[in-house]
Amino acid sequence: MNEKESREYVLQMAREQDVKFIRFWFTDILGNLKSVAITVAELEQALEEGVGFDGSSIEGFARIDESDMIAMPDPTTFVILPWRPQEKRVARVFCDILQPDGSPFEGDPRYILKRNLKRAAELGFTFYVGPELEYFYFANSDGTTTLDRGGYFDLTPLDAATDLRRETVLALEEMGIAVEASHHEVAPSQHEIDLRYTDALTMADNTMTYRLVVKEVALRQGVYATFMPKPLAAENGSGMHVHQSLFKGERNAFFDVNAQYHLSAIARSYIAGLLRHAREITVVTNQWVNSYKRLVPGYEAPVYLSWALRNRSDLVRVPEYKPGKEKDTRIEYRAPDPACNPYLAFAVMLAAGLEGIEKEYPCPDPVEENVFQMTEEQKKKRGIEHLPGSLFEAIELAEQSELLRRCLGDHLFESLIKNKLIEWSDYRRYVTDYEIKRYLPTL
Repeated sequence: MNEKESREYVLQMAREQDVKFIRFWFTDILGNLKSVAITVAELEQALEEGVGFDGSSIEGFARIDESDMIAMPDPTTFVILPWRPQEKRVARVFCDILQPDGSPFEGDPRYILKRNLKRAAELGFTFYVGPELEYFYFANSDGTTTLDRGGYFDLTPLDAATDLRRETVLALEEMGIAVEASHHEVAPSQHEIDLRYTDALTMADNTMTYRLVVKEVALRQGVYATFMPKPLAAENGSGMHVHQSLFKGERNAFFDVNAQYHLSAIARSYIAGLLRHAREITVVTNQWVNSYKRLVPGYEAPVYLSWALRNRSDLVRVPEYKPGKEKDTRIEYRAPDPACNPYLAFAVMLAAGLEGIEKEYPCPDPVEENVFQMTEEQKKKRGIEHLPGSLFEAIELAEQSELLRRCLGDHLFESLIKNKLIEWSDYRRYVTDYEIKRYLPTL
């Protein structure tokens, strides 16, 4: 459908489905979901003109003297929210953020992803992603009381979590978001729902929707769901492993029937790009102080810059090829956590991979040994570096990154660095319970 037909379809659906309210969604630079609701009486005009708002009140958007912004709905993203009342229903639509003159706003994360996808398209590629988002259920938001003691793939029939996942999957599918699988994860009360892969822009919208649906379903059952990367000190943290591939038309550009591991030269250069630029993009894929509590050896999180076909201790994993499944050839980037901004995370991973392709980076050999068990000397000999160990180290690496600045654009790049420096400064002033218990009795 063209733009006019899409708008007419939305108006028709609103009439037929008894929609009363429409929520216009977008995110700030950190991936926090923002929303403004209009009534159906205002929908036709809003589809044409958008809805104005004060950009200076949104994190990373604009200064007070340049605050006027327009949230312009993308009618192809119109979906009814299944958890709201079935009379006088509520729908949502994602928005692009525009300047008053109608030009794209350079600080809009959705626009940043679109711009990087355009770069891929100019090279003949379509970027597909399939994220695996892990999360925890707790009794409430005031603490970390778990709902079960289950582990990986455990069936916990006496706990509410199985029903919570089931209701979440049903809600997602009712909204047109395809789900591949759901299961209990390694840590107690930790769970995962895997979305079926699709193009990166649709998936970024789906990821934002997924996070809200998980939380909404949990709250309706009187519990709390969190995508905090590392809420439990002695347990695995939550990751967002991102499966990704590039297609040229209907052909998977990562597949080569005659190549070693069936990985094309494009795929190997893409992997090399991710490995070479991983350290500088980590401030986007792992943007919180708490993110770096997950990125430590011993808890299954990838720390070292290596790749492998089977080994899950590596940063990049390549699932083994299955005959007749050429389109499934992909790479899995395992660093991101589920509290990132998916628009920016997908954009920076794509930018790093395309850099490897365009500059024909040589791909190192895969590392099938357990990198966690290597000595420092062995890792040094293999040229295996590691991800930044703290938010501050990630900021320092990002500040020097020409690729990251080019990917995000000056406005968003500078706003993000400024925001993260403030977060780090606030964190340094805070005295933790660990420090009180560890040092107060002896110092």
